[in-house]
Amino acid sequence: MPGVMEFRKEILALIERAANQKRAHVEINAGELHRSVGGYPPKPGQTHSMPSCCDAMRDECVGRKTEIIYQTDSGNSASLTIRYYLPKAE
Repeated sequence: MPGVMEFRKEILALIERAANQKRAHVEINAGELHRSVGGYPPKPGQTHSMPSCCDAMRDECVGRKTEIIYQTDSGNSASLTIRYYLPKAE
């Protein structure tokens, strides 16, 4: 299963791609991030890395303007969605 570093690498790639496209922000959803990194367990009931994914998403909020678009009461679920605002292109 992927860990925080694999998820952070993908998050940074998504942010960089959005910046190259001169977008104002990028929204990242934990479930979609998991699918892109291949982080879902193969069988129901097996340990999953959703907490690592959500931790990575929140880690990338530090020092950035962000907005939590959606999260459940527990906070660590596939529905966690964070909007990362990008600096304005010069």
